Amino acid sequence: MLSLIEQIKSGALWTFPGGVHPAENKTQSVKTAIARAQIPAEIVLPVKQHIGKPGTLTVDVGEHVLKGQALTKYDMSFMLPVHAPTSGRVVAIEPRTTAHPSGLSETCIVIEPDFEDAWVERETWADFSQRTPDELIEKIRLAGVSGMGGAGFPTAKKIQSGLARTEILIINAAECEPYITADDMLMREHADEIIQGIEVVEHILKPKLTVIGIEDNKPEAVKALQKAAEHKDIVIRVIPTKYPSGGEKQLIKILTDKEVPNGVIPADIGILVQNVGSLYAIKRAVVDGEALVDRIVTLTGDTFKQPRNVWSLLGTPVQSLLDEFGYKADKKLPRLIMGGPMMGFTLPHSQVPITKTSNCILAPTRKEISPNQYEMACIRCGQCAEACPASLLPQQLLWHSKAEELDKCEELNIKDCIECGACAFVCPSEIPLVQYYRQAKAEIRTRKEESEAAERAKVRFEEKKARLDRDKAARENRFKKAADDRRKEMKSTGSDDAIAAAIARVKAQKSEASSPEEKAVKPAVAAAIAKAKAEQAAAAASDQAEPDNSEMAKLREERKQQARARKAAKEQQDTATTDNKKDAVAAAIARAKAKKAEQAQNASSDDPVEDKKAAVSAAIARAKAKKAQASKSNESDAPPASDDKKTAVAAAIARAKAKKAQASESNESDDPTASDDKKAAVAAAIARAKARKAEQQAAKADVSNDSIEEQPAEEDPKKAAVAAAIARAKALKAEQQAEKADESNDATEEQASEEDPKKAAVAAAIARAKARKAEQQAVKADESNDAVEEQPIEEDPKKAAVAAAIARAKARKAEQQAVKADESNDATEDQPVEEDPKKAAVAAAIARAKARKAEKEQQKQTEEKE
Repeated sequence: MLSLIEQIKSGALWTFPGGVHPAENKTQSVKTAIARAQIPAEIVLPVKQHIGKPGTLTVDVGEHVLKGQALTKYDMSFMLPVHAPTSGRVVAIEPRTTAHPSGLSETCIVIEPDFEDAWVERETWADFSQRTPDELIEKIRLAGVSGMGGAGFPTAKKIQSGLARTEILIINAAECEPYITADDMLMREHADEIIQGIEVVEHILKPKLTVIGIEDNKPEAVKALQKAAEHKDIVIRVIPTKYPSGGEKQLIKILTDKEVPNGVIPADIGILVQNVGSLYAIKRAVVDGEALVDRIVTLTGDTFKQPRNVWSLLGTPVQSLLDEFGYKADKKLPRLIMGGPMMGFTLPHSQVPITKTSNCILAPTRKEISPNQYEMACIRCGQCAEACPASLLPQQLLWHSKAEELDKCEELNIKDCIECGACAFVCPSEIPLVQYYRQAKAEIRTRKEESEAAERAKVRFEEKKARLDRDKAARENRFKKAADDRRKEMKSTGSDDAIAAAIARVKAQKSEASSPEEKAVKPAVAAAIAKAKAEQAAAAASDQAEPDNSEMAKLREERKQQARARKAAKEQQDTATTDNKKDAVAAAIARAKAKKAEQAQNASSDDPVEDKKAAVSAAIARAKAKKAQASKSNESDAPPASDDKKTAVAAAIARAKAKKAQASESNESDDPTASDDKKAAVAAAIARAKARKAEQQAAKADVSNDSIEEQPAEEDPKKAAVAAAIARAKALKAEQQAEKADESNDATEEQASEEDPKKAAVAAAIARAKARKAEQQAVKADESNDAVEEQPIEEDPKKAAVAAAIARAKARKAEQQAVKADESNDATEDQPVEEDPKKAAVAAAIARAKARKAEKEQQKQTEEKE
């Protein structure tokens, strides 16, 4: 069985799944030779023109640069420098729009050319075979060479990854994208230099076989390569035209029948692929010592007067090329596409600069490439899956990309998508599938970078924490070791006594500073402590089991006694201070009360109402004084002087009631209404109810008077004032009730002369009941006055005056009520003799019962007072 290399040499070819055959449109731009574009008025050079990170700037604004001078430097293998495409002055370093599908701005170096095109000093290696692979790789890296086919992978890094393990070197000359002919024209005109670049790479990698893969639609390029490689060990394999046969993995499958596994680079399976444009740049960098400062760009489309390929300086604005080579924009739909129609993207404007990966500017008319693409719903025809060269499932990738289910996209190997556009080309619903895939891949890449950054931060934090823990442990061990060393040294030198003596001196000084009274004692104490410690040390030195601590015990006892004495003195001082505070508080309260009394007197002097109250208070005080003298002189059995009036009132009431009863009995036979028993019963019931009500009020008054008498003589002056105010309020209420009774009696008398005799009798009974009620209230008022008078003589003079005035007012009220009662009785006697004899008899009986009851109550009150 032949080996793989023998099969390749024998002319074996394979194929890849899927693929499409779009219209090529390559003949328009290969009719003329490669032209060289002029130097533009301004060069905009992006700092990042490759896959990886941008380099570090090495120039400043205003600096003059030469052609081929490095403007940035690299710090890692995925960095590449950029070089000045021509000589001139750096006028700005600022963000500008670059050739990218996102249309975002990136940092760019803006150079104003001086049109001298002066080169920097160049180092040529014509005999590169005398150089080591590392030197050649470094030379390629310094020249800034990257993948010229469109990917932009750093060429030096790619070659370095294939060192000592590359068996087959594949040269990609397929150029399968429609419209693009840059590699075709390069192979036609510079085939010898391409072969020289292949020799440089072979010298570095030393592969077993070198194969050039070129499509059969480039016959002139094939002839040029065959002529240049006539005596070389290089196999030129012409493959069928099929898009995308120029893809790296697809070309490997065609030439070797090997598949690159997912997540693996071709170097891992012993294969390395390089583009013909990159090989030409390698030859220029190594042999000629020139950095990558220009490239071939295809200018094609029906809007150009003559499509062609031109050598363009990197950083040249697209608008400069359009102006130079006969571009006439479509009036209705001007469009500029960077790249071919399958994998290219529309530029946001014409000031975008040419970069290392810019191989074509396509400017079609609206008839040439129709822009009217309206995305419709997927009909699940499956044509996208049949056309996919990577054997993916574009339909499912579309669903998950739209739903932002990025995990599902990764499971379906979205990373293997080469964004060739074959799926979108065959889609009948005109769905821009590649755009969704690009967006999903960018989001996955962003999330991965964030996750890696978070993981790095976590690792740094854990490492820092571990370092701090180690430092802490080392520091503790160092301190511990130093302490152990000090202890050993002290034991060996016997310096324990010196340290103890120093500690004793410090404590003695501190004690002297804190309590000056013990200055005379503490030095002796310190000396004794030092002596005791010295004895302890001597005993320990002489191996005594228990040293003599009697001196220490005595000293401790003395210190305890001194502390107790200080504590007792402090407690006495605190007690005296507390008593002084209490006395001061009491004096302040007394002064405040005196001030308040003065203010009250001053306020009362300006108010006539208060003057009356003051007079009343003085009168009450005088009355109380007189009553007190009378009670002292008649302590044995004499009743109080104020009871004479009550007795006279009661006697008058009794006489009036007797007269009324006699009159009713004498005229009983002449009464025409003797048969009205119901009215008499009603009157009797009313009289009994009023009598019961009067008894209840009298009982309540007795209880309140008893509670007043039971108050302690030493009550607070504030409470006494409250009690006096209550007494005044009761007196006012009694006066109001008396006035109401007078009005009701007058109304009754007026009605008696005109009304029915029966009604007159009822009114008389009501009047008698009210009179008795007034008498009872007068008695209660006297008792309350007595209770007030029984308070100690030492009470406030104002309160005494108020009480005396209340007593006099109540006495006057009682007299008035008695007089009114007599008048009502007289009116009753003067009633016509024709009233009902039964009612008169009932009323007389009620009057006699009430009189007897009043006498009994008076006797009880007199006994209680005695």
